[in-house]
Amino acid sequence: MAGVTDRPFRQLCKQLGAGYAVSEMSASNPRLWNTEKSSRRTNHEGEMEPKAVQIAGADPVMLAECAKHNVANGAQIIDINMGCPVKKVCDSWCGSALLQNEKLVGRILDAVVAAVDVPVTLKFRTGWNSENKNALNIAKMAESAGIAMLTLHGRTRADGYKGAAEYETIAAVKAAVNLPVVANGDITSPKKAAYVLKVTGADAVMIGRAAQGRPWIFREIAHYLATGEYLPAPLVSEVRGLMAEHLLAHYAFYGEFMGVRTARKHIGWYVHDLVGGEAFRQQMNKLESCELQLRAVQDFFDSQSNERLQYCPVVQFDDDWGGQFTQDSTEKQAA
Repeated sequence: MAGVTDRPFRQLCKQLGAGYAVSEMSASNPRLWNTEKSSRRTNHEGEMEPKAVQIAGADPVMLAECAKHNVANGAQIIDINMGCPVKKVCDSWCGSALLQNEKLVGRILDAVVAAVDVPVTLKFRTGWNSENKNALNIAKMAESAGIAMLTLHGRTRADGYKGAAEYETIAAVKAAVNLPVVANGDITSPKKAAYVLKVTGADAVMIGRAAQGRPWIFREIAHYLATGEYLPAPLVSEVRGLMAEHLLAHYAFYGEFMGVRTARKHIGWYVHDLVGGEAFRQQMNKLESCELQLRAVQDFFDSQSNERLQYCPVVQFDDDWGGQFTQDSTEKQAA
């Protein structure tokens, strides 16, 4: 989630119940390590532990050196990215493009694990496309190399984010290796998280896009898994406070010029489902100072009724865990 999971957002997610959060991708090319963008991506100052850095590249030696560089700068876990489907990443034979070359995958895994004395994890997809699915092979190679944990997004690179996640492949990987396996893909509600854990046998779930504008999803999931009941959705006034906290940390992290611009996407996600949210987003995008942006956001939230948010996931499924999904259904949280 490049451009999203920066330190202020990771910290907020951890405060709201996430047990683990991974940095944006850190480039393995040493010429990029000291650029402002790369330095910011691996900045963990004051962050809650564990501090996990995701590295991306295609050269085993460079990735090993990148891992050592990040550990020297405070990383407690190194995560290797073999899951990113973005074209410019795959065109450089990084991310999920690596799944096309299992020999290279093996060399990368061996090199990075040998380079550092902290746990090394792997994030990957089910394969390059539907004709070339090799998640089981990759998982077994990772286990042999000494990888500490696997996170599997249940789609191929060719799928991007289309279609439904392949939970059966995640289940097959979990059954094939003696490693912790984290299920990822389409987990948009507490009930869906419980379902995915049930059908895959995974040890945990990882949330991505569903946390955009809704970082409290982590506490909702934790509460549901512990009690079987929904945690009441936050009041609009609480969201206002969380939004203000997030924005102030965001501005301090990026500075005035970048801060006001990079905050716009987060604000858009927060207000998406609120009355007048889209019109406000369009007007807010014209503001050029952090002070004006923050004031506009607070005024917008003050204009809302202080009610509990209602959440409508993309899909809903039967209570008997039969996996029967229907589109355009609504599952409201307890108000």
